[in-house]
Amino acid sequence: MLWNAFRLLVIGTTLLRARTAHGADSDVLDTCAGYNATNVKTTGTTLSADLVLNGEGCGVFGPDIKTLGLTVVYETDTRIHVKIVDAAATRFEVPESILPRPAATSTKAPAIQFNYTASPFSFSIYRTSSHEVLFSTASNALIFESQYLRVKTSLPADANIYGLGEHTNPFRLPTDNTTITLWSRDAFGIPTGTNLYGNHPVYFEHRTTGTHGVFLLNANGMDIKLTKGALEYNVIGGVLDFYFLAGSTTDPTAVARQYAEVVGTPAEVPYWSFGLHQCRFGYKDFVQVAGVISNYSAAGIPLETMWTDIDYMDRRRIFTVDPSYYPLNRVRDIVDYLHSHDQKYVLMTDPAVAYTPGEDYGTYNRGAELDVWLKASNGSNSLGLVWPGVTVYPDWFHPKISEFWNKEFELFYNPTTGVDIDGVWIDMNEPASFCNLPCTDPFQQAIQQQLPPPRNDPVPDPNTPIFVNSTQKTKRDNILSPPYAIKNAAGALSSKTAFVDSKHVNGLTEYDAHNLYGTMMSTATHEAMLARRPGLRTLVITRSTYAGAGNKVGKWLGDNLSTWDHYRKSIAGMLGFATIYQVPMVGSDICGFGDDTTENLCGRWAMLGAFSPFMRNILQPAKSSTAGQASLKLLRTPSIFGIYRLMDYLYTAFHQAHLDGTPVVHPLWFKYPKDSATFPIDLQYFYGDSILVSPVTDDDATSVTFYLPRDIFYDFTTLAPVQGTGSTVTLTNVSFTQIPLHIKGGAILPLRAQSTMTTTDLRVQDFEFIVAPGTDGTASGALYLDDGVSVTQTSSTSLKSSFKNGRLSVQGVFGLDHGVKVSRVRFLGVAKAPKAVQVNGKVVARTQYAYDAINKVLDVSVGLSLTGPFNVQY
Repeated sequence: MLWNAFRLLVIGTTLLRARTAHGADSDVLDTCAGYNATNVKTTGTTLSADLVLNGEGCGVFGPDIKTLGLTVVYETDTRIHVKIVDAAATRFEVPESILPRPAATSTKAPAIQFNYTASPFSFSIYRTSSHEVLFSTASNALIFESQYLRVKTSLPADANIYGLGEHTNPFRLPTDNTTITLWSRDAFGIPTGTNLYGNHPVYFEHRTTGTHGVFLLNANGMDIKLTKGALEYNVIGGVLDFYFLAGSTTDPTAVARQYAEVVGTPAEVPYWSFGLHQCRFGYKDFVQVAGVISNYSAAGIPLETMWTDIDYMDRRRIFTVDPSYYPLNRVRDIVDYLHSHDQKYVLMTDPAVAYTPGEDYGTYNRGAELDVWLKASNGSNSLGLVWPGVTVYPDWFHPKISEFWNKEFELFYNPTTGVDIDGVWIDMNEPASFCNLPCTDPFQQAIQQQLPPPRNDPVPDPNTPIFVNSTQKTKRDNILSPPYAIKNAAGALSSKTAFVDSKHVNGLTEYDAHNLYGTMMSTATHEAMLARRPGLRTLVITRSTYAGAGNKVGKWLGDNLSTWDHYRKSIAGMLGFATIYQVPMVGSDICGFGDDTTENLCGRWAMLGAFSPFMRNILQPAKSSTAGQASLKLLRTPSIFGIYRLMDYLYTAFHQAHLDGTPVVHPLWFKYPKDSATFPIDLQYFYGDSILVSPVTDDDATSVTFYLPRDIFYDFTTLAPVQGTGSTVTLTNVSFTQIPLHIKGGAILPLRAQSTMTTTDLRVQDFEFIVAPGTDGTASGALYLDDGVSVTQTSSTSLKSSFKNGRLSVQGVFGLDHGVKVSRVRFLGVAKAPKAVQVNGKVVARTQYAYDAINKVLDVSVGLSLTGPFNVQY
């Protein structure tokens, strides 16, 4: 209690000072004397220097560090690594075990260059070809103090900046007085302008002259301020570790691939994970869960995976089931039923473990025996307050953490004796805490907040039939409340999370490691799933992420609300993770998690959600719910079934992303980098490489006005050509079961000929190819097939298709025989009926092709097994 009183005193007496410091005048900071570069040496592709403090320094938030070390490495032709550290002391850096550093390769013709001014020290990055400056700290002093680091770069007027998440700001960030804070927090309602669950200190800047990227590898809390003509980093610890990415002057996707070289390419996920998922917080018992599954079947909706939130747990304790509401044998019945119908099951797993010394709770006892809990600064267990009441937090740096976590997965998720899950849903891993500061007595707060929450629903008969009708150390006061206070929406750094003076087994404090906690849990969970199902890809969907998380896991966009505003903002959220942060397995809770939805909103969201990589409905389709029945009706639409037909198109995009980081969804400016009208658009996007999605976004509207670049497109439904003129187009009478889609000219799409209820059935359906020529009359595409589940493939099919002068050619490696055929090829934009059509050089009968003069579509029946190359010509 004495320590808690001291902690309260520290927080109370320093909070006012810190918050005042947060408002330091940027103009005053700009006049600081900064550093002088001395002892500059160049060896090969590496430059090093000492940065010596010019005078006494500013001392705005503490004494300036006297001497810094500068290292500049040209790592590749498109990447420069600039690192500034304390020359006399080791400071916290993101461990390589969490984010391995990329290897440097030989450089022959660097696309970007590093330039510096020695006194006062400043530096710039510019393009080799044009000498265009991309990043410059000129006239902006470098400040490097114990708990405050500042770097400020100039920006063009009205700069196009994207990234710096996680947030719900527009995709193109406002550059007039915007502050983005990176500090993980439990952010119910995902409020705009606040820090949310994850941290990705990377941005892409797009200009008509090219696109480049900047990544600050620092996991400490920070504010990034965007003002007219400037971007400013304000960081409360660590080092300045920048990666500058040249990007390209012509292809914006190049910068995404270069960022993937630094943080890793996205994981390949199971084929089935692209199917429709269903979940909801509040399923009261196993009977209700089974009923939801039955309702999908009865309604003829293709449910791929059923999810269950923390409702299944005994007193909200992880790795348990409630013996009355979710008895283990009945949960196993649900899993068995799903698996027998080629469907999947996913459960939620939180990080916090109920603190139950002396009780028979195996998870806590086994963790305590291994001593794997995060510690308070006095050496005792660091206690929090989460759903099960008072909790402890796993220390993901502990050398025995894998032993502990893998064992819990092995025991509870045992296929024979436990719950045989197919994937994992992670929540509350910021880590979250409900304890209100100063949190001197979490036990009393648990009583006041009724944690764990009581169950008030009637206990179901355990024999109720189901499916009957179905088929570094820092001074303590500075840690708790540092002199520079980032704009944490929760208040003090320790508010609603683990205390930042908590210690990991390796001596690191949560002050430094906080923003890594979620990703470390995600990685440990990924490894635990691999251990229980060796050789099989994992599906782990998490809430809190850091740079590089996509290499192991996917992400849902958190606890949104059932509002039109959140429906619209989900697009920018998806674009941020899938396009910038290399976390492509991403989606929002369809229909919204909090508040009540409406039939119209849910309808629009269902259509939009179908064109997210991760597609999960959060509204319960229960017979007692009008909105639930509406969601069933709205899910039973051509868009939902159509997305199943496109699954191999998306799967191929994910495979390419895994190979080189090419995004699986694209903002319009990725495709039209010279068209300034596309730069702010975040209510349209390309799904995969070539399908333009233009949803209705106004409240309750049945019309939409969207932008069509100057290019040829094809209506996805009719396949008729649509000429874009670089202007807006208005569509009216768009029902709530429709979403406007267009195919970009120049694409060849592989589609399954028929949709199915499960992805298992889908994989045996035949293919058809849609050829959509561009303005030059050519088109190209790709198709990748493998077994859909294995980490390492023994064989696969990888095809390239091309079209020119009326001839489609499909070539590649045909390593797998799926027993499917190419049923037909659909040529779009055909001006007139052909006199003859050939398949593999042989003229086919007139009955094998048909021409639609209205929509200018030529359909050719092919009927060839997809086991070798083929061509079709007209």
